[in-house]
Amino acid sequence: MPGGLAVPPPLTLYIHIPWCVRKCPYCDFNSHAQRDGLPEAAYVEALTRDLEFALPAIWGRSIEAVFFGGGTPSLFSPEAIDTILTRVRTLTRLNPLAEVTLEANPGTFERARFQGFRAAGVNRLSLGIQSFNDAHLRALGRIHSAAEAIRAAEAALGLFDSVNLDLMYALPGQDVAQAEADLRQAITLGPPHLSAYHLTLEPNTAFAANPPSLPDDEVAADMQERVEALLGEAGYRHYETSAFARPGSECRHNLNYWQFGDYLGIGAGGHSKLSFHDRIVRQARTKHPNDYLSKAGRAEAVTEQRQIASAELPFEFMMNALRLNEGFDVRLFQQRTGLPLSEVERALSAAKARELIVCDAQRIAPTLLGRRFLNELLQLFLVDLPE
Repeated sequence: MPGGLAVPPPLTLYIHIPWCVRKCPYCDFNSHAQRDGLPEAAYVEALTRDLEFALPAIWGRSIEAVFFGGGTPSLFSPEAIDTILTRVRTLTRLNPLAEVTLEANPGTFERARFQGFRAAGVNRLSLGIQSFNDAHLRALGRIHSAAEAIRAAEAALGLFDSVNLDLMYALPGQDVAQAEADLRQAITLGPPHLSAYHLTLEPNTAFAANPPSLPDDEVAADMQERVEALLGEAGYRHYETSAFARPGSECRHNLNYWQFGDYLGIGAGGHSKLSFHDRIVRQARTKHPNDYLSKAGRAEAVTEQRQIASAELPFEFMMNALRLNEGFDVRLFQQRTGLPLSEVERALSAAKARELIVCDAQRIAPTLLGRRFLNELLQLFLVDLPE
């Protein structure tokens, strides 16, 4: 990092709660089916120790957003979420206007529970709907029905400042009309934010071991086109590869990821990216919940810590920033990496020649072709690594 960072980037906090009712066959996240109850109180204390341990690395910095991810964070009681947020406010400089997101499963919906989360300080709820088709929900191993998904979404929209609905397409046995029906139902509910993910078979999942019959690439591409067209017609801006929002409702925590901001990840398997004047480091916590419970708050809980080499920074930055359909201000590259934009001049020229990006003196953005072939676009920045 030849020039260093003049100022650190924005910082957000990710809190991982690793338990779920049942592991979905497509899921490759660090999640574990709950058995014999949840060690809720012990985990809250472990998170507290973990946050205290991390304080020297973020001392004096404001936290702009908090994201409870999982697993299924809504399995924890509102009282536990309240305790965690109280300790975050006590130990850190949490922005009073911070976005606080909690992921929830419609199968765990209870109105009083949602009200409790809101009272604890959660102002954004992300609901894992995936589909409004009962047959497809069963194929995905989801624990909720379409009717339960609609009830949960309607309740959330009445309680929270912002709501995201997660949908998936290219599901087992799904056709274009069924994918479109899911979208129309979501649009009818009217959330300010929608995420639409193409189902992929990830290694080390039940689906990878026993693959279901999925729509072919041509049908999946048709579904993607309908997703983008329908949501665009409904007033949603396609701002990131899988994310759509009404103006002003973009997820601030996730935007910080894509803009190569910093994040502290606590909890089992939590990942962090933290910037200092002369270096940028990545960390990972131990993954297994029991291991985390016994080690949280000590150095041994951090199972990975490495400085990102200067040669890796261009690819790492572009891997995130080029997911944004509107791209990024050219000044952001140096602000977040400490490197001059000239380090990637050759790759930018090659990408522009192939019509994968558009760029001028102010902004660099992927074209529609670049978004469709994002991996090929990113490869150019691997080839162009400085010596």
